[in-house]
Order: sequence, then C-alpha cells, then structure tokens
Amino acid sequence: MDTIICKSVEETIRCGAEKIAPLISVGTVIALTGDLGAGKTHFVKGIAAGLGYAGEVTSPTFTLLHEYLGGRMPLFHLDLYRIQGAQEAIRFGIEDYLPSEGVTIIEWPERIDSLLPKNTERWELRIMEDQSREILKRS
Repeated sequence: MDTIICKSVEETIRCGAEKIAPLISVGTVIALTGDLGAGKTHFVKGIAAGLGYAGEVTSPTFTLLHEYLGGRMPLFHLDLYRIQGAQEAIRFGIEDYLPSEGVTIIEWPERIDSLLPKNTERWELRIMEDQSREILKRS
C-alpha cells in the first residue's frame, strides 16, 4: 500500500499532478474515499492539472458530473454524495463512465461499489491531527 503525506492544499494538488497523473492511462477508474473536507477535490484538481487541463476544477456535488477536456485525455469527475445507490446511478448513466475513453474519478464510490470495475484504483484521504492529509492507495 502506498502512503503519501501532504501538509497543505498545495501539496495535495501537487501530489495529484506529479505522482498520480503521469501514471494514468485511458480507461483508468479511480475511487476516492474520505470524510467531507479530506481533500478529494483538491486531489482531483492536481490530477486534472497533471493531465494538462488548464481550467477551473470544482466539485460536482450538485451536478454529479464534471467533464474536463483539453488535456492528454478526458477526465470525468463524479461526486456521488447525493446518490442513494447503484440503481439511481444507473438511471443517471454511470455505466458510460466505467470505464470511459479517458479517466474517471469518483468521489463517494461506496454508493456504487457493486458497479465498479475490478481493476478500479482505490485511494483513501484522511485528515490527520495536525490537519495534514494522508493519502493511501488501497489497491
């Protein structure tokens, strides 16, 4: 299991850009778990930047999906916090993104665990006592 410690928001973004994005290939699905405020969206911001996307990256909590185009591959960022389960996600069309023609990153993936591909990369973000972030690769 890989573990990364980030002491600031900037480090969390840089970690996504420099350590994760270079390893991503088309069809990658990444499941991000962690409490509210753990830094999942900042991690995605870094991955998007590392893929060459130059625009703003925000949480798709209310829209469920943001698509970021213009980098070396499309990035599909899903936030399933408001989804009640796999059937609701299927009605939304989630299967179009598992896998996709780019990279799919899912916040709150436990809502659809049964739908995730077996080779999904699983990362957990934790808030430490000193407010740094621990990022652990689970698979």
